Amino acid sequence: MGSTVITGIGSLVTNDPSIGDGPLGLLSDAAVVVADGRIAWVGPAASAPAADEGFDAGGRAVIPGFVDSHSHLVFAGDRTAEFNARMSGAAYTAGGIRTTVAATRAASDAALDANVARYFAEALRQGTTVLECKSGYGLTVEDEARALRIAGRHTDETTYLGAHVVSPDYADDPAAYVDLVTGPMLDACAPYARWVDVFCERGAFDGDQARAVLTAGAKRGLVPRIHANQLTEGPGVQLAVELGAASADHCTHLSDADVAALAAASGTTVATLLPGAEFSTRAAYPDARRLLDAGATVALSTDCNPGSSFTSSVPFCIAVAVREMGMTPDEALWSATAGGAAALRRTDVGRVAVGARADLALLDAPSHVHLAYRPGVPLVAAVWRGGERAA
Repeated sequence: MGSTVITGIGSLVTNDPSIGDGPLGLLSDAAVVVADGRIAWVGPAASAPAADEGFDAGGRAVIPGFVDSHSHLVFAGDRTAEFNARMSGAAYTAGGIRTTVAATRAASDAALDANVARYFAEALRQGTTVLECKSGYGLTVEDEARALRIAGRHTDETTYLGAHVVSPDYADDPAAYVDLVTGPMLDACAPYARWVDVFCERGAFDGDQARAVLTAGAKRGLVPRIHANQLTEGPGVQLAVELGAASADHCTHLSDADVAALAAASGTTVATLLPGAEFSTRAAYPDARRLLDAGATVALSTDCNPGSSFTSSVPFCIAVAVREMGMTPDEALWSATAGGAAALRRTDVGRVAVGARADLALLDAPSHVHLAYRPGVPLVAAVWRGGERAA
């Protein structure tokens, strides 16, 4: 792979304060050299070294590729009827997941793989260069394992979520389902996963059940993350911090103690906020300002799934977070790039610095602020992933 120099960058977000101004490490009139899939040089355009090829950004902004650390893309069917009912006044509950479980179980491997490929490509066109993907719509040993095998064809960031909801096959015996999730299902899925997750929520799994799932996964070498405090205050956030989970995701309903715990664990457990879920369920948004002011590390992700957040657009989530959750445009972009990387415990992505993977998005705008300033506009003009032009 040859080298490429990108010049004419009007505004470059590096997420490295040692390179540029402020937390975003902003550089004006900048250039980036990419070689062998990595960032080889960053600095003023006038000082850029020669490269095999050149690309002129034309005064537009360049940002790190988005790191989407929470999605559910191995599924079949859709839940249009459920969404329509919700928009007509019905309340959201976790029970709708079972509709997708039935459709997913009935789908072929090829159909599921094609679906995942389509949504990964859709996300890539919008600037997402790293995308985590969970199982959770099979809820049998065989279906959960195949979901992770399929996800693994598209990303290294695969998450075992057999504990999404209690399988309808075990509706009368949730304890037996937890035994399955922490036993034979975990045995089948652990070789294909990096992470273990659980939906700790009313209608899904309580604190004791969630602890059992995450502890069992950790013993098999999987790193915990948790769906926490989405619908009500509950034990999820405290459990995430206690177990050293990489992230507590949703964090919509937090007590003062929850906020304090996330702030104290900011170097270990990231508060991942998923505004697409609140947008699509007409629920109250999480208070990002409260978390940021307390000192918590915050990530923004799509939660792309067919039931409660059917969007693959990180720019959309940035715009909602700025408008509805008290974030500044700078904070929202950092959370969607470096914050997502922190939630995946990655240092090679989410930033533009020498040695980092060359994941970049060119915006058809002079500044990253346009992501929130021009909501709904397709501003991503080009994407490089691992140094190769991908979109």
